[in-house]
Amino acid sequence: MSIMPTNWAGNYKYSSREQIQARSIEEIQDLIRRNPNLKAVGSRHSFNGAADTSGPQISLPALNTIEIDPASATVTVGAAVRYGDLAPVLARSGYALHNLASLPHISVVGAVATATHGSGTLNGNLATAVVAMEFVAGTGEVVHLSRRDNPGVFEGTVVHLGALGIVTSVTLALEPAYDVAQRVYFDLPFAQLETNLEDIFSAGYSVSLFTEWQNSRATQVWIKRRVDPTCAPLPQGTFFGARPAAAPVHPLRFHPVEACTEQEDKPGAWFERLPHFRIEFTPSSGEELQSEYFVPLDRGYEAIRAIESLRDQITPHLFVTELRTIEADDLWMSMAYQRRSLAIHFTWKPEWPAVRSLLLQIESKLEPFSARPHWGKLFTTPPEHLHAAYPRLRDFQALMKQYDPESKFRNDFLGQHL
Repeated sequence: MSIMPTNWAGNYKYSSREQIQARSIEEIQDLIRRNPNLKAVGSRHSFNGAADTSGPQISLPALNTIEIDPASATVTVGAAVRYGDLAPVLARSGYALHNLASLPHISVVGAVATATHGSGTLNGNLATAVVAMEFVAGTGEVVHLSRRDNPGVFEGTVVHLGALGIVTSVTLALEPAYDVAQRVYFDLPFAQLETNLEDIFSAGYSVSLFTEWQNSRATQVWIKRRVDPTCAPLPQGTFFGARPAAAPVHPLRFHPVEACTEQEDKPGAWFERLPHFRIEFTPSSGEELQSEYFVPLDRGYEAIRAIESLRDQITPHLFVTELRTIEADDLWMSMAYQRRSLAIHFTWKPEWPAVRSLLLQIESKLEPFSARPHWGKLFTTPPEHLHAAYPRLRDFQALMKQYDPESKFRNDFLGQHL
């Protein structure tokens, strides 16, 4: 038993009175039955109070199994498994996941819970790979659900925000292993996005644009392409007016490039290229704040220009913004539910009062686009706007009552937003 006072970035201090390591499903059931309020905690990469509780936080380091089923081309992973742990195991067996986030340091179960996403115009977020899951509900019952056996309910439980129970494992769909190469370009004019936005973001399997919002440009373009006969090679010259980088770079200026995955169009295993950062290094900046908003892809250029109008207020408090795309899905509480999306991600300096003021302004600019904030990051969106943005939210609330009738997993975050 130990106290874990803060999240990974250090910006949020948990109010939980203790942390308990549960070594088995039976222990989890016992803890749920004995405590009026509790929460599971994973790799602590949420920037808000989603994992906070007035009771104990339950960590699950013993649930670290990885079981590949070749017959169904799936893998079942325990709650403690991180993507950086899982990917090499899959690769050695000739398998891959369809998508990865920019950080391999996050836990699979935690990423799924908040629809953390990865990128690609044809790629669903990480949660869309889930075909089955197991969790312990607020009643202490062990619940097994699958896409095949529980249609109409399963889609509401995958992105669960920690509101339905403590997830002990998820089963993910696999595909054959593949290689990826990534190339970086500098200084893509925003004007190119007005008519070429989809062509730019479809130029690779996964494409990221980085900007500091000055000079009407993306300072870096990262294009990750699958290395196979169906994927055309990138042009050797400029890319929509952006020039190719002559050497590897970090998305944040003056940060060590050694922390980043291989660039310069050198092919490598999918899990060594799809993330931006290597598992053995501290991801991104470390001491930072993060916010992210999802808008309809077909209005992405308008949304970018709307935020750009705040550039002189934003830039002094910003490390960098990343622009990515994600395919639509059918998961009720996913930010990409039923709409192809452009994700506008802000990595902020640890200056919360200033950032909070900026979020209010950014959210006002994005209101015409029915923006959905990332559940695991910082936002100030009013509950009525969240409710309007999620057509199945009332159905999700019904699932909360069904699986957690005594509100054991409710906390201030859920109370405020749902």
